[in-house]
Amino acid sequence: MFRVVFVMDIFNRNVVLAKGGVRENYRPVSDSSAVCRTSAPMEIVEFLRPREIYIADLNALQGKGPLDINAEIIREVSLKADTMLDFGVSFLKDVDKALSIAGTAIIGTETGKLAVIKDAASRNPGRISVSIDVKYGKILKQDPEIPEDPFEVVKLLNELPLKDLIFLDLDRVGTASGFDPEFLRKLTEVSVHDVLLAGGVRGMEDLFALDRLGIKGALVATAVHSGSVRPEVMTLGLGNTKNAD
Repeated sequence: MFRVVFVMDIFNRNVVLAKGGVRENYRPVSDSSAVCRTSAPMEIVEFLRPREIYIADLNALQGKGPLDINAEIIREVSLKADTMLDFGVSFLKDVDKALSIAGTAIIGTETGKLAVIKDAASRNPGRISVSIDVKYGKILKQDPEIPEDPFEVVKLLNELPLKDLIFLDLDRVGTASGFDPEFLRKLTEVSVHDVLLAGGVRGMEDLFALDRLGIKGALVATAVHSGSVRPEVMTLGLGNTKNAD
C-alpha cells in the first residue's frame, strides 16, 4: 500500500510551513494553509486525521530555544497517529530519546554517523528510518564513512534491519517542483527497503506516478495545505481515492 505521510515541522510548539529547506524562513502554517486555520499540532491532527505523521522538531534541529520544548506535544501526537520523529540524531542517546516519545526515530545523513545508524538499527530493528538528505544535488553529511553517491549509501543500508528509507530533497521541499522519476526508479531497484520521497510533490497525480515507479510512499505538507493533495488520502490511502485531479 502506498503511504501518504503528513509532515509537521514544529517550532516553539506550533506547526510551520517549509519553503525550499531554508528553516529560518518557515512561517506559521495558518498564515497560508487553505485547509487549516490553526498552527496548533493537535488541532491539525484531529482535523486532518492522518494515519502517519513525520515530525521535524525544528527547535532541536536548529539548536534554538529549550530543546525539549516540543517533546510533550510530540508525545500527544504519537498517541493519535503512527509518528516518526526527526530532531537531528547524532548519538545513540538521541535515538533512545526519540523512541521514548514517538514510534519511529529518523536518523538523517545530515547529522547521523554511519556507526550510530548501524548500532541504532541493531538495537531497535524496524523502528529506525534513515533519511538520505540532499541539498544542491549533494548528500548532506558530516561522517566521511557515508559515501557521496546515494546509491552507495543505499547499498550499505541494505544490510540493516531498518523500517524504511527517506529520500529528502531539501531543494524541493515546499516548492511543488516535482521529482526525477528515473533517479527514483533506480533508487527503488537498488534498495531492499521501502523508499519514501520527501520534497517536490505537486498533487494527486504525482502520488499515483510515484506509486507506479515503485516508491512506497511520500511525505507531504505543502501540497496538502495548498489543496492539491486531498486530505482524505492520508486517512483512506491512495488506493481508496478516486481519479486524480
